[in-house]
Amino acid sequence: MSHPYHFLFSILLLFLSACSVIQQHSLKGAGWYLVKPTDTLYSVAWRYGLDFQQLALWNNISEPYVINPGQQLVLIEPDKLPAKTKSREVKAGNSLIKQTVIVKPLAPSYNQAIRWRWPVKGSVLNRFSIKDLDRRGIDIAGKIGQSVYAVAAGKVVYSGSGISGLGNLIIVKHDNTYLSAYAYNSSILVQEGSQVKTGAHIANMGRGKNNKPMLHFQIRKKGKPVDPLHFLPDTK
Repeated sequence: MSHPYHFLFSILLLFLSACSVIQQHSLKGAGWYLVKPTDTLYSVAWRYGLDFQQLALWNNISEPYVINPGQQLVLIEPDKLPAKTKSREVKAGNSLIKQTVIVKPLAPSYNQAIRWRWPVKGSVLNRFSIKDLDRRGIDIAGKIGQSVYAVAAGKVVYSGSGISGLGNLIIVKHDNTYLSAYAYNSSILVQEGSQVKTGAHIANMGRGKNNKPMLHFQIRKKGKPVDPLHFLPDTK
C-alpha cells in the first residue's frame, strides 16, 4: 500500500508540471520561438533573417551566446522607446505574465577587410533573389563528395541538419557583420566552435532539392541575405 506522503508528493509534482506547461504555452505565438535541442542562437537568427547580435540583445544573452532547449526567445523588437527596459505582458488564461527585456546598444562590428574566395569550383546555377527563399544565395554545380572550402577565416557557429530544407548545413561567423553558409553537404568535417582558416576543407558536396550535386551558398550581412556574387572574386 502506498504511503500517503508518496501520494501527496506525486500530486505536487503533477501540479508543478502543469504550471510549467501553462507558463511555457503562454509565451508561444507570434514573436516567440521555443528553442529545440539542435538550435544555436545563430541558427535561430538565420532561420528568421535576424542579426544574431540583435537577437541576443533582445533576449539578454551575452557571449558566447548559449541557448538551451525549452528556452523561449523573443523574435521581435521589444521596445522602440528610448527607455532602457520594457515589460511585456502576455495573457495566460486569466492572468498576465511580464517578460522584462533589457535593451542595450549594439556592439561595434570588427573593422577588418575580408578577402573572400569561392567555396567550390563549378558553374553557378541561379541568380540571387531576396524574394525567393530558394534563391537567397547561389547554387554551385559540382560532383558528389567534392571538397567545400571556407570562403574566409572565421568561427563555425552552426554545424548540423536542424534547419529544415538545407540538409547538412555549416554556418561560419567571419566578424560581427558577416556570416556565410554552406548547405546540402554529404558530410560535415567541422564542429561548432571550431576556428577555420580561409580555404579550410569544411565539408563535402551533397545533393540539392532537385537531387543534383550542388552546394547552396549564402552570405548574410547583419542577418540579411546579400548577393554572394558581389563579394566573391571574379573567376573570369
